[in-house]
Amino acid sequence: MKDIYEYVAILDYAEDGINISFPDLPGCISCADTTEEALKNAEEALGLYMVECEEEKIEIPNPTPLEKIVCKSKERPILVCVWMPLVRNEVETVSVKKTLTLPAWLNKLAEANHINFSQVLQAALKEILKTKKILKK
Repeated sequence: MKDIYEYVAILDYAEDGINISFPDLPGCISCADTTEEALKNAEEALGLYMVECEEEKIEIPNPTPLEKIVCKSKERPILVCVWMPLVRNEVETVSVKKTLTLPAWLNKLAEANHINFSQVLQAALKEILKTKKILKK
């Protein structure tokens, strides 16, 4: 796994917004309403795409140099760079919503005592799984 990935993205300016694609990475796409948003979305798309490739052991192709990219009239190439330690950390520490079921009497008692269900569940799971990893929000 590399710490940095750099790939060319193509910003395709259409009437309804900006389509973002990566010529070297099939399926790595996004969209935006403004160029500023497109730059941000391109970085996010590249980072998430690379995390998936790493996790699924998918071969990552070598990037095509910017000067070899040919664009159509309403397209603009940009170089997108991602710092993967940050991306991996964000993916690992994202919170997920879980639905749970418990007896009504227990729910009522816990709410009356101002119990934070998420904190209790996290603490219990950490204890059962013997982990100290801190979840960031």
